[in-house]
Amino acid sequence: MPNPAVALDLLLLPTWLVPVEPAGVVLKDHGLGIRDGRIHFIGPRSEALKCRASEVRELPGMLLSPGLINAHGHAAMTLFRGLADDLPLMTWLEKHIWPAEAKWVDEAFVRDGTDLAIAEQIKGGITCFSDMYFFPKVASERVHNSGIRAQIAMPILDFPIPGAHDADEAIRQGVELFGDLKHHPRIKITFGPHAPYTVGDENLEKIRVIAEELDASIHMHVHETAFEVQQSLEQRGERPLARLARLGLLGPRFQAVHMTQISDDDLALLVETNTSVIHCPESNLKLASGFCPVERLWQAGVNVALGTDGAASNNDLDLLGETRTAALLAKAVAGSATALDAHRALRMATLNGARAMGLESEVGSLEIGKAADLVAFDLSGLAQQPIYDPVSQLIYATGRDCVKHLWVAGKQLLDDRRLTRLDEQQLGTVARSWGQRIGGHTQ
Repeated sequence: MPNPAVALDLLLLPTWLVPVEPAGVVLKDHGLGIRDGRIHFIGPRSEALKCRASEVRELPGMLLSPGLINAHGHAAMTLFRGLADDLPLMTWLEKHIWPAEAKWVDEAFVRDGTDLAIAEQIKGGITCFSDMYFFPKVASERVHNSGIRAQIAMPILDFPIPGAHDADEAIRQGVELFGDLKHHPRIKITFGPHAPYTVGDENLEKIRVIAEELDASIHMHVHETAFEVQQSLEQRGERPLARLARLGLLGPRFQAVHMTQISDDDLALLVETNTSVIHCPESNLKLASGFCPVERLWQAGVNVALGTDGAASNNDLDLLGETRTAALLAKAVAGSATALDAHRALRMATLNGARAMGLESEVGSLEIGKAADLVAFDLSGLAQQPIYDPVSQLIYATGRDCVKHLWVAGKQLLDDRRLTRLDEQQLGTVARSWGQRIGGHTQ
């Protein structure tokens, strides 16, 4: 029952409210009340209207859900969108992306590219994203200013990268940034060893020790391609995941990104260690990296979240589109039309992402006491009619252009498809200017 003595800051009255937890529930004609940036009330419309509220928003024809969580990406790579398309992963990295990064990536690049990524993600219904890219301190500043929520992974490789001469310097910077931001309400710092083939045992052990001391997460590309696994078997006599297990890295704080190659032994390790998998279907399809067996993982009890990867290999940061692809691909890979149904797909794009990042007590579902990270999807268009199951329509018949409003911690960042804190026109101008500079040197 609402407490009439307590005034809400905002009362939202959508046609459908999908809390994600409990699973599979759709609440029709319910209201959600926000107070001090948190969800304070969820109940039938008749009860909601008894609440005192500073502002009441009717959301007819709209579905209110937790904000989408993009659990893996490289935000500033928006400025490399479309730069080197239709190439296999290692050719794409070694011949195009790494040389372009060496030439162009500096603090200004990361600032402008991250701003562009944040704007695109907010417009696409994403309230929280994971970023693994150079100059993470700059990315953190952009997240802070924009109002969005993020996990920032400190990139660590055995060789020099923009912003760090070696792995030790990158680790030091990560520890410092972790200390600076450990009380930040919307930013979480993690450690991001790039991949098993770019980080040796010695540095992985250092990262494990520090992550354990700080209770920090580790975010890493693992088993992205069959070649990566084969090379590890030839050079080390063991699969990359087995090596990470031997070094003690796997566990509930470990986020294994991609995992397109999974043997029975790999699956057993993931289950035993309670490691999360971040599935990036469109990037894996585009780079022909392989298929993550999502349904098999899900049935085994592995937490599977969803990521877009970077805009240089996707080429968009559209998590709603990614969720649809994930649902369709899971069915084809499993050979079963019942694999990854619409409700579970939405859960993968929300609560599972929060769980992978260790944020499930804060975000990922609409529950009393959680942060008010919300998105309203407009299902009133012709392409969504008629509506039998609004969650099915959201996943299978709706694009990100239907994202109408978005809030993070109760603050509205998108109002009627318009960004409230970022200047869309200026972002476009800046991005085009980078495109002219980079394109002029690559053609």
